[in-house]
Amino acid sequence: MTAYHPGHALYKQTTLVNVFIHLHQYQHLVLVLIEREREKEKEKATPSMATTKVYIVYYSMYGHVEKLAEEIKKGAASVEGVEATLWQVPETLSEEVLGKMGAPPKSDVPIISPNELPEADGLLFGFPTRFGLMAAQFKAFLDATGGLWRTQALAGKPAGIFYSTGSQGGGQETTPLTSITQLVHHGMVFVPIGYTFGAGMFEMEKVKGGSPYGAGTFAGDGSRQPTDLELAQAFHQGKYFASIAKKLKGSQ
Repeated sequence: MTAYHPGHALYKQTTLVNVFIHLHQYQHLVLVLIEREREKEKEKATPSMATTKVYIVYYSMYGHVEKLAEEIKKGAASVEGVEATLWQVPETLSEEVLGKMGAPPKSDVPIISPNELPEADGLLFGFPTRFGLMAAQFKAFLDATGGLWRTQALAGKPAGIFYSTGSQGGGQETTPLTSITQLVHHGMVFVPIGYTFGAGMFEMEKVKGGSPYGAGTFAGDGSRQPTDLELAQAFHQGKYFASIAKKLKGSQ
């Protein structure tokens, strides 16, 4: 390669060409950086459309709680941007014992493990009552969440409760009330439905389960099934809860 003296004309021309090349590269870099900043501003200005995951986790021996869960899922899924999923907790009784109790076969809804709970943005827990408290099967499941409690993996997540009882005085309020302690120790945010269901909360002509704590039903001797009004309240709870979970996720 020929080396030119700084005073040589070709040296000056080559220098100018190099300057123009570097200037062009610099301008291109500046434009790229400006475009990146614009994209960042757009992302900040555009509301997040990330899916809000709502897990409906339940235990149902005779199917009453499962029917409520199905309606709750429909209600939650009716909220735009919400993905609702049904889960069952593991059964603790043997097939032999369940057969003697007249319990029907379990549905094909998948079984959840405690470690899957943190994947949800919101959790709705459903169970039948036993002497005014949640059924032992669900309590056993929650007892297995010690690892999540230790790390507070569920802290800040919204949670709701729904349930069934055998009679009108059999725990429609004590069951959800005593269950709130489980949420508190995990640092979860309890989301009751209050009286947002409107006139349906004041039904006096017919037997109706549920309370400001959440949707509910009466199983009686097992032959009674959730009424249309009880199912409507379950749908409402799912929709109402999902809207709250979505707002909380969007504010993060």
